[in-house]
Amino acid sequence: MKKLTKPERSWVMYDWANSVHSTIISTAIFPLWFGQVARNGGLSDTQTSFWLGTANTGYAIIIALMAAVLGTLSDFRGFRKKLFIPFWLLGVAATGGLILVGADAWVIALVLYILTFIGFAGANIFYDASLPDITSVDRMDMVSSKGFGYGYIGGSTIPFLISLVIIAVLSGMDFSAGLPVLGVKISFGLTALWWLFFTFPYLKNVKQKNGIDPVPSPVVESFRRLGRTFRDLRKHKKIFLFLIAYFFYIDGVNTIIKMATNFASSIGVGMMVLLAAVIGIQILAFPFALLYGHLAQRFGARPLLFTGIGVYAVITFLGTVMPLVPVSLVVPIFIAVAFLVATSQGGIQALSRSYFASLIPDENVSGEYFGFYNTMGKFAAILGPFLMGAFPRLAFLLGIANEQVAYSFGVGAILLLFIVGGSLLAASNRVKN
Repeated sequence: MKKLTKPERSWVMYDWANSVHSTIISTAIFPLWFGQVARNGGLSDTQTSFWLGTANTGYAIIIALMAAVLGTLSDFRGFRKKLFIPFWLLGVAATGGLILVGADAWVIALVLYILTFIGFAGANIFYDASLPDITSVDRMDMVSSKGFGYGYIGGSTIPFLISLVIIAVLSGMDFSAGLPVLGVKISFGLTALWWLFFTFPYLKNVKQKNGIDPVPSPVVESFRRLGRTFRDLRKHKKIFLFLIAYFFYIDGVNTIIKMATNFASSIGVGMMVLLAAVIGIQILAFPFALLYGHLAQRFGARPLLFTGIGVYAVITFLGTVMPLVPVSLVVPIFIAVAFLVATSQGGIQALSRSYFASLIPDENVSGEYFGFYNTMGKFAAILGPFLMGAFPRLAFLLGIANEQVAYSFGVGAILLLFIVGGSLLAASNRVKN
C-alpha cells in the first residue's frame, strides 16, 4: 500500500469496505441462512435454489436497466459522488434491515437481499468509473488488482472470521440444526457497519478529476449521449466485442460466487467444510489477485484473462460431476474447486475492470463507458443464476433425475458461458481498433 498514492489507497479502501457484502451476503452466510428460512417457510431445496436464483436475476435486471444512464450522468463534473452516496446508503441500510427478518419470512429476506445488491452494484458503477480519476493507464492493472486483493484479505476475511467465531460460540460447534439465528444477525449488523465506516476514506480523498461540464437538463442529455455512444461503439470494435465476451464469462463467475454455497450444501457438503472453504478462498485470493496484477504488468491483461477463463471452465466441469460421484469424493472435489476459485476469482474481475478502462477512448467519459460495462455485467448476472436455478428444477419435475443429480444440469449450462466468452475474447484480440 506504501507504493500507492493517497487517492489510490483511498480507492482501494472501498474494495476493503464493500467486500464484506460479497462474502457474508452474496457467498456464505446469507445463502446458508436463507436455506433455513426458506425451509421454515415450507420450501424444498430445489424451490430454494429457484427463488434465490430468481432474486439474483431480479436485482440484475434492475441495475442493468439503470447502469448506462447512471454512468453517463456521473460524467458530469460533481455528479459522480452525489450519485454514489444514495446507492451506498441503500445497500448499507438494507443489509442492516436483514437483522429484523423473522424465522420463516423468506419473501422479506429476498426483498432485502435484492435491495442490498441494488445498493452494492449501483455504487460500484461510480466506483469503477473513478479508476481513471485516481491513477494512470500504466498503473490500472496493479491498482485494480490491489483493490480486489485487499478486499479479500480485509473486507472479506476479517469480518467473516469475526462472524464465524460468534456463530461457532453461539452454536457450540453444533450445526445440525443450522446456523444460530442470533449469530447470523450479528454478522449482518457487522457487515453494515464495516461497509459504512470504511467507505469514508473514499468519500474524503477520491475526487472526480475527469468529466464534462454540467448542462441544464442532464438526464435528457445523458440519453442523447448514450444514443451517440451506442452508435459509436460500432467504430470501436475491440470495445464492442470485449463487452459481449465479458457478458458471457463474467456471468459464469458471478453465478459461481452467488450460488456455490447453496449448491454445495444441497448435494451434501457439510456446514463446517463450506465455511472453512470460504475462509480459505478469501485468504488465498489475496496473493493470487496481486499475482494476477503483477503478471499483467509483465505480460499484459489479456493473457491473464484467458488464464482465468480456462480455470473457471475446469471449475464448472468439476462442479458438473460433483452430484454424480460417490459421496466420499464430493468433499475432495469441492476442496479442489474452492482452491481453483481462490486462484482466479479476484484476478479475472480486477483485470476485466482495468483492461476495459484502458480501452476507453476518452477518460472524460469513463462513467458513460463503465455504464455500458456494468450494464453488460448485470445483464450477465441474469442468465447464469436462472440457468442454475431453473435447470435442476426442470430436470427434477420432468423425472429426468433425482433432486441431487439434477444439479448437474444447471452447473453444466454454466460451462457454456465460459466457452462462448473465451471465444469472443479471442475474436476481440484480432481486432485492431
